[in-house]
Amino acid sequence: MALRADNFSINTLIGNGSLVRGDLNINGSVSIDGDLDGNLKTDAAVIVSVNARIKGNIDASSAIIGGIVLGDITAPESVKLLSSSAVIGNIITRKVQMEDKVIFHGHCISISDKEKCAEHANKFLEAKAILDKAESI
Repeated sequence: MALRADNFSINTLIGNGSLVRGDLNINGSVSIDGDLDGNLKTDAAVIVSVNARIKGNIDASSAIIGGIVLGDITAPESVKLLSSSAVIGNIITRKVQMEDKVIFHGHCISISDKEKCAEHANKFLEAKAILDKAESI
């Protein structure tokens, strides 16, 4: 999928002013306009609007971020960070695009080759899991 959002339909919408607590597993594309306190997993695209705030990880095929994400983004196809976005977490993707004035604090793995990207992502996630476990002791 390209970095544009104009060629697919939204299956799920979390509207402006809404607050959802807990993990979401969604089939199809999702647009978040409200707040989510939990992880989001889908087999399709995610759009996080300018007003949205997510405290949790995003796992999708692609992601367009306009709001705030406090968590990791894993989107093998692509990640686009709009100028209004703030991401405090890691990004794993094959294609990343960041507009001016983006706030990003974390690590980014972006390798166009699918197998190499998966290999490096797995190594990174294993190392991160070990560090996270060591910090919790």
